[in-house]
Amino acid sequence: MKKLERARWRCRRGLLELDIVLQRFMDEYYAKLDEAELEQFETLLDLPDNDLWDMINLKETGNGNLQPVLRLLQKV
Repeated sequence: MKKLERARWRCRRGLLELDIVLQRFMDEYYAKLDEAELEQFETLLDLPDNDLWDMINLKETGNGNLQPVLRLLQKV
């Protein structure tokens, strides 16, 4: 449970749009992620807001290792 709460806290960002996408992602997909996907999500959360937003909006392709979780974020 502590991991979930920490992830929810990290999803609070400076961009409203990013907040909305990340909260919806948490509600819909987070509990279903395996360990590798959880690590990918943590790596994405380490990115600056604008870089993460650009990746979600397909402006940047990003690291190929992050694509499974990134595709889920793009569905939200």
